[in-house]
Amino acid sequence: MRIKAILFDIDGTLVDSNELHVTAWDQVFREAGYAFDRAVLHEQIGKGGDNYIPALLPDASEDEQEKLRDSHKQLFTGTYIEKVTAFPGARDLLIRVRDSGRQVMLASSASKEELDAHLRTLEADGIIDETTSADDVEASKPCPDIFEAAVKRAGVEPSEAIVVGDTPYDIEAGRSSGVDAVAVRSGGFPDEALSGAVAIYDDVAALLADFESSPLNR
Repeated sequence: MRIKAILFDIDGTLVDSNELHVTAWDQVFREAGYAFDRAVLHEQIGKGGDNYIPALLPDASEDEQEKLRDSHKQLFTGTYIEKVTAFPGARDLLIRVRDSGRQVMLASSASKEELDAHLRTLEADGIIDETTSADDVEASKPCPDIFEAAVKRAGVEPSEAIVVGDTPYDIEAGRSSGVDAVAVRSGGFPDEALSGAVAIYDDVAALLADFESSPLNR
């Protein structure tokens, strides 16, 4: 069945932001009295705060989790988001997908505020068909909600969509929503963590170069 919609993750996939998120989470946790190795913090990147915090602090109360989520959002949007840059080839890949006649969907565990900032960084106004963010659903990745919402907005069947993401949580969320995933290594996850993807590329520039024979062009 022909792919009609591409569901793009953003952080670590289209924009270089994962390590900035790690730095922000590190500061937030330390200020709250917790300390984690950066590698441990990075392992959970790709999840929204609703799933990120319980993975590291399973005994945290709902009130504490909310305070940590708010602190991270304020710190990231106030200090780090201006340092985010688009990966080479990111905007060109979005244009290539659009020109192929497929819908270009952004599906992120980030907040709507962060997603809008990344759209400006990508200079993607007029290229994107629809977006879904953590603000649109009850649960972020690895829960399937964000991709399910994107598929619904695209008006296609799950088998007619494909995910492009950089974390195992993109792959897990895709699988749970019936959507295959293509992975990129730009988010810093090893291949074994991305093994559930139907294909793995170094980055979006490599995926763009191989577009014609890639799973995106099925």
